[in-house]
Amino acid sequence: MSRHLEFFFDLSSPWTYLAFTNVQPLIARTGASATFRPILVGGVFNAVNQSVYAVREQSDNRKLQHSWKVLGDWARLAGVEMNFPSRWHPAKSVAAMRFATALEPDQPALIAFARAAFESYFGAQDNLDDPAVLEAAATRAGLDGAAIRDAAASDAVKARLRANTDEVIARGGYGSPSMFVDGDDMYFGNDQLPLVEAALLKA
Repeated sequence: MSRHLEFFFDLSSPWTYLAFTNVQPLIARTGASATFRPILVGGVFNAVNQSVYAVREQSDNRKLQHSWKVLGDWARLAGVEMNFPSRWHPAKSVAAMRFATALEPDQPALIAFARAAFESYFGAQDNLDDPAVLEAAATRAGLDGAAIRDAAASDAVKARLRANTDEVIARGGYGSPSMFVDGDDMYFGNDQLPLVEAALLKA
């Protein structure tokens, strides 16, 4: 029986961009089903992982400095353009994640928008918090950007995004991407994708 992967994500994370890119062929290889779930990673950090903010302030942190080099290495391996950090970093992602949440019921559309939004922020260094930029990204992805922008402002979408964020926290998540195989087997981050694949391939 095919296993199922849930991928909770925020568009503002460069490591999530890598994982989002790398998980697509993984899903195809394993034959797993998958559901992509938008969240607000800032809400997760505020609730259960506030230490991430302190780390960002440590300009002499060797691990943080080295992570920029590793990020570039991963980007080349994944074949994505990674111009990061930009002047918008750390980006506010509320607007972007509302766009994504408006598309959650239509998974192919969500994936198409997410890919375009990732490319816009990390490739072109556009402002992820600008609804006009997000509308343009959706349109480039072949979607109705104006309609998505309208839907993203609805109370129902806002409530769904909050619910997704609360859910990933309740299930043990502490950042983006948080991934679950068959409900309760949790993994985190691009580096753990080999473990995700092994879990999906279990008989």
